[in-house]
Amino acid sequence: SEAGTLLLALVVTWAFSLYEHRAVGDYGLPLRQALRPPTLDGAILGAVLAAVAALGLVALGGMKVNGLAPGVDALRFALIWLAVNILIGLAEEAFYRGYLLKTLWQAFGFWPAALLVSLPFIADHYFYKPGENIWDVITLLSFSLLCCYSVRQTGTLWWAVGFHAAFDYTQLFVIGTPNGGQIPVGRLLDSRFDGPWWLTGGVLGTEASLLMYPALALVFLYVGRRYMRQG
Repeated sequence: SEAGTLLLALVVTWAFSLYEHRAVGDYGLPLRQALRPPTLDGAILGAVLAAVAALGLVALGGMKVNGLAPGVDALRFALIWLAVNILIGLAEEAFYRGYLLKTLWQAFGFWPAALLVSLPFIADHYFYKPGENIWDVITLLSFSLLCCYSVRQTGTLWWAVGFHAAFDYTQLFVIGTPNGGQIPVGRLLDSRFDGPWWLTGGVLGTEASLLMYPALALVFLYVGRRYMRQG
């Protein structure tokens, strides 16, 4: 599914790049910047965000780690989850915040464009992931606006790609949080989530925990201070 999304995003971007006489990389993903510091910085922040939420859950009694998940080929699943989450980061950022964000930004200004591209991103998750609720919608909106803001500040999508991939990887593989009522296969930690929905996120896992809101706000502040606005 994510491979199809990425392919669609690249084909459409390529078609419009021909029409506008520009390079495909001009819409946020120049290959020469793939392994540059913003990508790594985004990845570190994504992992830290998920880890901080998990530590908050542990401190408040909403999460208990019983050790490593039994019977798991950790190295194999670590590589599989890494590949999958890099693909998710590339696909969703290119599809929602590549050509679409840049074009709407030029037409309407940055923040209206960021809100507009966030709507289909939220809808995709809301209508196709079981158990979605308003609290996860708020997280999704904040997450999308943060990724858009990083494009504004860094001038590329690579920070958002690294952030998105590492956030999902840490949540799903490392922590093993539920997501849409499903428990990740091959997760690293044997974690148990007990407590009220506002703390654990319920069937939606840590991304729907109210602990995410202050953590995301801090990342917003970091991105604003760390990077100079590009244009």
